[in-house]
Amino acid sequence: MAKTKTEKTNAMRLLDTSNISYIEHEYDPEKALSAKEVANIMNQDVEQVFKTLVTIGKSKEHYVFVVPGEGELDLKKAAKVSGEKFIEMIPQKDLLPLTGYIHGGCSPLGMKKKFKTFIDETAQLFDTIFVSGGKRGLQIEVNPLKLAEVVEATFADIQG
Repeated sequence: MAKTKTEKTNAMRLLDTSNISYIEHEYDPEKALSAKEVANIMNQDVEQVFKTLVTIGKSKEHYVFVVPGEGELDLKKAAKVSGEKFIEMIPQKDLLPLTGYIHGGCSPLGMKKKFKTFIDETAQLFDTIFVSGGKRGLQIEVNPLKLAEVVEATFADIQG
């Protein structure tokens, strides 16, 4: 059976216009939602599959954190690196209007607005990492340094 061409997402368009190479990985979104499930279904190391988390600080500014699939965002470390007194996760209902992405398909690339973004420092240990391609069932494999460059992210110790 011929492979159908993936419809371009905002995340893919951003990488294309930035001339950054990436590899698309599609999977059945009904079979995996968590980063760990995604890693298993794609036969990838879960430490290389990152999830995108959107937060809000005391100042009401929003921040994006990209952490390994099995890792947890340490909210104290997140607040410290962002210069906030405290940070909390945004309510799930606010994700789509704020970013243009749904839960399980939120990419650090191509959000409606550019938010200050932090990528866990462990991403630098890999030649490539996997992040959501902007919809459920699509992961993008990309060099973490190139990802950081295009979203103007800072690498930081943000895991708990």
